[in-house]
Amino acid sequence: MEEKLNKVAPWLKKTFGDQPIPPYEVDPRTVDILYELAECNECRDGDASLLIEDMKQKAAEYGSDGSYLQDLLTESLNLSFSSLSKVSVTYLNNLVDTAIALETKDTSLASFIPAINDLTSDLCVTESKNRDVELELSNLRRKLTSALVLEKRLQDDLVKTEELLVMEKAKAESRTQNMKFLKDKSEDIKFRIKAAEEQLSASGLDASLTHESLVKLSEKLAEIKKQAVPLKKKLESYLDLTPSPSLARVKIEEAKRELEALEAEFSTKVDMTARSVVLPTKRPFT
Repeated sequence: MEEKLNKVAPWLKKTFGDQPIPPYEVDPRTVDILYELAECNECRDGDASLLIEDMKQKAAEYGSDGSYLQDLLTESLNLSFSSLSKVSVTYLNNLVDTAIALETKDTSLASFIPAINDLTSDLCVTESKNRDVELELSNLRRKLTSALVLEKRLQDDLVKTEELLVMEKAKAESRTQNMKFLKDKSEDIKFRIKAAEEQLSASGLDASLTHESLVKLSEKLAEIKKQAVPLKKKLESYLDLTPSPSLARVKIEEAKRELEALEAEFSTKVDMTARSVVLPTKRPFT
């Protein structure tokens, strides 16, 4: 720990310079952290120093090459930077700026052509990506339009459904009220029927004159009439025969008298029922 602290203290003093060093706890953990920071800082400073030296060396080399080329131009072509025209200086500066933009090592065609080819290739790739992005955007716009149309349609359907629900609810309420009315009406009719039956029973009405008996009698009469139809047809066929017509007429007359007697009996019982039945007072209906 003492060795690390001896290295940390000078590093802190060098780092903060004339400013006071902030107080810190002198414990193993803090010293270890500061020691690691000092090591990293020294490594970084060493790398930066190497990079600076390399840049200085390259600058010296470029300066030497520039001086050589300038001397060569001056000796061979009697040209110097000061003797160039303004347009030539502009072209030369543009050439240098282009070389810097293309990141070439010099301004020769051997350096410019590959750099331009690389830029052209990158441009083609970028244009292809742009086309793909535009196609994707077009698809997204189309899907968005379809989604908006679908949303509008769903909203319209929702409004129509809500209106239909309101109408159906009103119909259901009306049907409920009608059912309640019919139920109350049915209860009232049942009460009146029961009261009429009790009144008829109390008045000593013959059981054969009840509604049920009359219905059965009517059904029996209808059955007899139904059975009489084929007999009448059969008798009509016998009327065309020459032998013993008087006997056939006698049978027909007997059947007619029997049928008339049944009809008279049925009519009499119906009239008696109508005269004897007095309907009870109608129960108030709510």
